[in-house]
Amino acid sequence: MKFYRITIQNNFNKIKTYNNDLEGFDITPKNHIKYEGIVVSKIIVINRFFIESILKKKIKRKLELYLQFIIDYIDDEGDNGGSINEILNDIKRYKSILMYKYSKYLEQKYIDMLNKKLELIEKELALKIYINEQKNMEFDQENMIHRTR
Repeated sequence: MKFYRITIQNNFNKIKTYNNDLEGFDITPKNHIKYEGIVVSKIIVINRFFIESILKKKIKRKLELYLQFIIDYIDDEGDNGGSINEILNDIKRYKSILMYKYSKYLEQKYIDMLNKKLELIEKELALKIYINEQKNMEFDQENMIHRTR
């Protein structure tokens, strides 16, 4: 597989070709805009600072998504325990991704902080599941009392 590197020298763009494997963080473009020109299917980021900033931005978006789910759930107060279990499973999966995929690019202090945040979110969701189960048990017990009378 050929790798290309675009450099700027003396206000001219030069494209250099590399045939060796590069160590870095792989990114696949998500936009599917059709245009004439070079089609990029994969980008390998080598600069540690750039990798760290990309990952921090990506992680921040994911944490905001989890927090938004909790806020929506609290506002809704609906009984969607299945979706809470799905989010809990997703958080566990995401924690393993942090440990095995992102740990070589991020500082251990930052990963520890993220794990604490994710554990807080997990505890909050587990508490919501417990509260829903208690409400369902009370509702079932009330129905059983009314049926026996």
